[in-house]
Amino acid sequence: MANHITTVYIVRHGQTEWNVEHRLQGHQDSPLTEFGVRQAEWLGEAMENEAIDKMYSSSSGRAHRTAEIIRGSRSIDIIDTDDFKEIGLGSWEGISQTEAKERYPEQFDYFWKDPAQFQVDNSETFQQVSERAVRKLNEIVSEHRGKSIVIVTHTVVVKVLMAYFEGRAMNKLWDLPYIHPACLCKVKFVGDEPSILLHGDVSHYKENPVPG
Repeated sequence: MANHITTVYIVRHGQTEWNVEHRLQGHQDSPLTEFGVRQAEWLGEAMENEAIDKMYSSSSGRAHRTAEIIRGSRSIDIIDTDDFKEIGLGSWEGISQTEAKERYPEQFDYFWKDPAQFQVDNSETFQQVSERAVRKLNEIVSEHRGKSIVIVTHTVVVKVLMAYFEGRAMNKLWDLPYIHPACLCKVKFVGDEPSILLHGDVSHYKENPVPG
């Protein structure tokens, strides 16, 4: 029905080892650091009394682990999907940001300043990520009207989903807010109409956020 209220929480995974090393992950994976686990625990504690009906996660281990921590003692299955995986970075995966900047200066510039132009060998484009993530999110919202849904994913996916809700142009994708590890976005749908309640929120942090 048109007046159903559906709530979607969109979460970035906690800090990982490769985040600390400034290595590009994409579809590759690295485990949460101890601090990354704490970040997820802080968010789990903040959401402890929130009703959660469904949980979805990127199929990457770092996102699924974050989802498990947030879930806590709830009896909810976590549904993994490739549609919420990080942007596939092809030949960049596993290298440092410094190396990417040195070896691919033009593409590195595109990545941060004009994402619509970005593409390296075997990578996805930002548009492809947006299409798969938005399609999946709309499918989930349509299927679970009136429910409360958690989605645990990655920086680029958080950015393109929130840009979709904001009507933000791709060349403004990296404008603030910064998407910290285990930060929280909250979008409420009244019928099919979304409104953003939180965007990159880290008020649950018990220590100062650090970029990663």
